[in-house]
Amino acid sequence: MCTSITLQSKENETFFGRTMDFSYDIEPQLYVIPKNYVWQSVFNGQRFHDVYSFIAIGQEDDRMMGFFDGVNEKGFAAASLYFAGYAQYETRQYKEKQPVAALDFLHYMLGQCASVNDLEELLPQISLMGVPDPVTQTVAPLHWIATDRSGKCVVIERTEQGTRMYHNPLGVMANSPEFSWHMTNLRNYALVNPGQAIQNQWGNLTLKPFGQGAGTSLLPGGYTSPERFVRTAYFKTHMPTPATRDEAVQSCFHIMSSVSIPKGAVVSSRNTYDYTRYTAFLNTNTCEYYFKTYENSQMATASLWDHYESGTQPIRLGRLDRPVVFEPFGK
Repeated sequence: MCTSITLQSKENETFFGRTMDFSYDIEPQLYVIPKNYVWQSVFNGQRFHDVYSFIAIGQEDDRMMGFFDGVNEKGFAAASLYFAGYAQYETRQYKEKQPVAALDFLHYMLGQCASVNDLEELLPQISLMGVPDPVTQTVAPLHWIATDRSGKCVVIERTEQGTRMYHNPLGVMANSPEFSWHMTNLRNYALVNPGQAIQNQWGNLTLKPFGQGAGTSLLPGGYTSPERFVRTAYFKTHMPTPATRDEAVQSCFHIMSSVSIPKGAVVSSRNTYDYTRYTAFLNTNTCEYYFKTYENSQMATASLWDHYESGTQPIRLGRLDRPVVFEPFGK
C-alpha cells in the first residue's frame, strides 16, 4: 500500500513524492550513489554502470541494496509501489533484451535515465525479471512511476499482457488494479466538487446540508488503493497551485496526509500493522529530499549536492528514524 504524486509550482519546479505504507519491518536509509558506480544485479550477477549520480531512500542487507524512491542529478525521479495480483514478470530471457530484476529496476532507471524520454527509449530494450526480495522472501509485485523536471509523468507496469508505459496526465498513482482502471474509475466521482449545495427538494421535503463540504460527500474515505487514488487525485487537482518552493512542499504533505495510514487502521493477513512508515518528497530541480516518518512528524531535508562526490562507493547518510524534539514555545 502506497500512494504517489507529482506537483508543479508556479515557479515551474516539479515535486515528486510518495507515502511508504508497508506491513513488514523495514529500516529505510538515505543514500547517495556516485556517478560511475558499478553494481551487481541480484538476478544474474551482471555488473551495471551508473551514468548519473542520485540520492535515494532504500534498504541494504548482505545480498543487495534496494531502493524505494529517488532522484538523480538530471532531475529524473522515480518510485516503486506494490502491484499485488497484477504484476507478472518475464519468464525467459531474450538475446536482444537486457534482463533487469524488478528489484533493481528503480536503481537501473535512476542510474541510466536523464528524462522520461530516455526511459521511453530504454524500456523496449529490457526484460523485467522476478527475484525474491530479502524482506518478504517472495517475488515482490511492483510497478513504477517516474517524472522529470518538465513535469512529464509515466507509469510502468508489467502484467500478463506485457510491459506497458502509460502517460500519466494526472500525476497520481496508487496500487492495484492497473493504472488505466484507476483513471476510468474516476468517472464514478465526476460530481464531487468543492462547491456548496444550498438545499435540494425531494417532493415536499426540503433537504439542507449540515454545513460546508457538501460537495465532497461522495469522496471515498477508506484506505484501499482505489479510494486513496481518488482522494489524492481530487485534492491535487483542486488545491491552488503553490506559488513558491516552500508552499509546494507544504502542499505536497497536506495532500498526502489524507491517505497516510495510522497504525492500527489496517491489519494484514499476517496480523501485522500496515501503516505509513514515511512520507517523502523530492524537488527535481534542486535534487533535495523532504521527509517525515511515522515516529517523527518534523520535516527533515537532505540534498544530493551536499554529498555529491566522485567516489566509487555509496554514501550512507543514515536512517530516516531520528529522535523527536519538541520545540519550546513562548519562551
